[in-house]
Amino acid sequence: MSGTPQRHPSSTRHKARKRALDILFEAELRGRSVLDTLAERTDAAEPPVRDYTGEIVRAFSDHAADVDARISAALDKDWSLDRMPLVDRTACRIAVTEMAYLALPIGVAVTEAIAMVEELSTDESPTFVSGVLNNVIID
Repeated sequence: MSGTPQRHPSSTRHKARKRALDILFEAELRGRSVLDTLAERTDAAEPPVRDYTGEIVRAFSDHAADVDARISAALDKDWSLDRMPLVDRTACRIAVTEMAYLALPIGVAVTEAIAMVEELSTDESPTFVSGVLNNVIID
């Protein structure tokens, strides 16, 4: 062990992604607009909403149909977005949004999505999400 602390789990961007996941998850669960949910969470400020969280949520809102189409195209024929666990679907949406619209390198986006589902979803989710995201086409 080198004694150097790992930065990843507590990095500012990682926290912003987790907050974006919370907001997108809540919006879908409640059947509300992601922008309305973002505004509510920003006003409540518990916990605070980071600038990058807002960038992710707004970019997803602007491009939701395209993001979902890219994910759907990457799924096996027996799968659909609706069949995916909500946490996995939301993590994939964030990763594709960041890759396609926020210029995040593919490897970073995939690693971050896997980290979120490792913490928040099923034991099979990291492998599943990795496979889906590695099949997404980003032009």
